[in-house]
Amino acid sequence: MSVPRVPTLPKVASHLHATPSWDVADFPVPKGREEIWRFTPLKRLRGLLEADGTGAKLRWESSLPEGVTLTRISGEEARALGGRAPMDRLAVLAAANADGAVRVDVPAETELTAPVILGLTGQGAETVVHEHVAITVGHHAKATIVLEHFGSATYDAYVSVLVGEGATVNLVELQLWDDDAVHTGQTSIEVGRDAQVTAVTATLGGELVRLTQTTDYAGVGGELHQYGIYFADAGQHLEHRLLVDHATPKSVSKVDYRGALQGQGAHTVWIGDVLIRKSAEGIDTYESDRNLVLTDGCRADAVPNLEIETGEIAGAGHSATTGRFDDEHLFYLQSRGISEEEARRLVVFGFFTEIINKIGVPDIEQRLLAAVTEELSATIGSPVQA
Repeated sequence: MSVPRVPTLPKVASHLHATPSWDVADFPVPKGREEIWRFTPLKRLRGLLEADGTGAKLRWESSLPEGVTLTRISGEEARALGGRAPMDRLAVLAAANADGAVRVDVPAETELTAPVILGLTGQGAETVVHEHVAITVGHHAKATIVLEHFGSATYDAYVSVLVGEGATVNLVELQLWDDDAVHTGQTSIEVGRDAQVTAVTATLGGELVRLTQTTDYAGVGGELHQYGIYFADAGQHLEHRLLVDHATPKSVSKVDYRGALQGQGAHTVWIGDVLIRKSAEGIDTYESDRNLVLTDGCRADAVPNLEIETGEIAGAGHSATTGRFDDEHLFYLQSRGISEEEARRLVVFGFFTEIINKIGVPDIEQRLLAAVTEELSATIGSPVQA
């Protein structure tokens, strides 16, 4: 199946980011002092920064509605489809070592009534896996696409999502790994003219997860609503790095990420960068990250950035907060006969549920709520069964 090619606009170098490239030589091995690496514990990447391809793959289980295809293509064919090139060494090594790519295609003008489910399961933490995934959605199509990660692996992936003109896409990425997994890589979204994309990311598993997520606009009027949740336990490092690149007029981006931390050494990193180019007149953007610290010994780093090259915009703003339970919320609930333990659980559920409900797939929403319940049992206890 083919998808109409949306034009790729020329890119000007950002002051905060490396120039995208498919050449490994453009990304030397980092030392850890570089801006994009200063939060990442490089020694815990298990050699992925120097890794060669092993040929190992995750186990794929897919549910494809009628009309949707999944095929293997060459790396050259995947790159020719378009999308932002890799932004760091991990992403470029993922594509270079993947031995081709998996392409998932939703044809133009297709309206799916069931989600595309792509379940990827690792077979062991000692297994190094590189993957290149290209998802194409044709013009005026409507689709929900879910990527779920389970099991354990040392996994590095480059994923491109190309959304055609006027299409409506709900993209869901779930990191539900076992505790010993490492997951790195880049997801790049290209939003076509007048297309609407809702992207939801949930990271609750893994020893270390470092994901770069980029969005570009290939035409006027594209709209992105990007949501995320993450929950870090003792010793976990969960890092999300976002770049929204507004290079076309009258585009929209709204970003809302929320995280919780518990246990000694739990560490989360959220970097939210919005670049507003000189040509991006009339755009509207806002990004937010909120963190809820449940115990001592945690660290949450949140860095929102706006890089603005034109004053002719509808709106631009950002915020980031880190705090403990709201005493007023707890008092309100306890004054109505709810125990302190249950009140704390309800506050956390309320914190996350608004985001989880954006997924739009009831089975997955219930699974995530169950995963949050399991996480909370470590510090708040299990809920009382009626």
